[in-house]
Amino acid sequence: MSPNIAGVPELPDYGHRSLAEVLPALLAALGAPEPAPALTIGPARAAALLLIDGLGTELLRAHAADAPFLAGLADAGPLTVGFPSSTVISLASLGTGLPPGAHGMLGTSFRVGSEVLDALRWTAGSDDMRDRQPPEEVQPARTVFERAEAMGIDVTVVSKREFRGSGLTRATLRGGAFRGTHALGDLAAEVVTATAAPGRRLVYGYHADLDAMGHVYGPGSLPWRVQLGQVDRLVEAIASRLPADSVLAVTGDHGMITMDRVFDADTDADLREGVLLLGGDPRARHVHAAAGAAADVLATWLGVLGDAAWVVPGEQAIAEGWFGPLAPEFATRIGDVVVAARDDAGVIRSAAEPFISRMVGQHGSLSTAEQLVPLLLARPA
Repeated sequence: MSPNIAGVPELPDYGHRSLAEVLPALLAALGAPEPAPALTIGPARAAALLLIDGLGTELLRAHAADAPFLAGLADAGPLTVGFPSSTVISLASLGTGLPPGAHGMLGTSFRVGSEVLDALRWTAGSDDMRDRQPPEEVQPARTVFERAEAMGIDVTVVSKREFRGSGLTRATLRGGAFRGTHALGDLAAEVVTATAAPGRRLVYGYHADLDAMGHVYGPGSLPWRVQLGQVDRLVEAIASRLPADSVLAVTGDHGMITMDRVFDADTDADLREGVLLLGGDPRARHVHAAAGAAADVLATWLGVLGDAAWVVPGEQAIAEGWFGPLAPEFATRIGDVVVAARDDAGVIRSAAEPFISRMVGQHGSLSTAEQLVPLLLARPA
């Protein structure tokens, strides 16, 4: 499959082959009495899902020699992750079994009321927003973990210890017992221990470092490839220790591209003109216009960005299904103008987002390089 960076957008396949279908398929594999899922995974007593942040289908295929165990697993994918193709949105879709328009987590940062919420840190500016914008209200849908617990399935969430009680965890992955980890060793051990315990079990594990290597050094760089090798050994270590009546699923939350061409919304006066609020990340932006300025803002962003991005009115992005079916209460979270970067371009904010603006690797848009992730399955012998 060749990268689709410059061509037509890879629109997410919501309801059929997207991240939102993964956990419902695992619930069905455990015998849960839920509607038949779009994905089919065979029966199991216990199911473990390992999310590798930044594991895109095209990157894995291009570097299969660095990950022989992963490359040898049965692939039920590729899946599309949703728009924007970033961690906040993907975790919410995975955790709720819903597309972005239904769960309301619509950007790495997005408008909530009169403010832009940084959903990774759950802040607005430097303010912790967990009290002012409770995660359970910003994303009110029941999670798959909460539904599983109500069915008598034991749920365990295994992730970095600093993510316990974070706004993003509360919004997207609430439910079950949280097991905080320090490194690859206890991540593998906690997943194995929880899966091997008696009874019906649903276990979620999260690994972040492949994404970090891609952001800092670029996807496909030597540090990224070495980290991919570590991920390969992590998955093998888990798969080799699971009981025979379990299944292990491995997926990613997005792929990644190397960003070489930038437009700076903090220094370009044209891109600031008429803009009230700006959310998203460099590859996917929500542009909220001041009253009466939406048409002018659209024309200006089209003129400045040209063929470096798909720049459309918010209502067009909604109508074309970028976010999936939209709940009316979340309509104001979508920009008057929605921007999805093409090729190797991006819209940074050097003043407001200095850290992310300096990153080499980026994701969030509608290329196959960013949208497609594998769904790898392992069943112990």
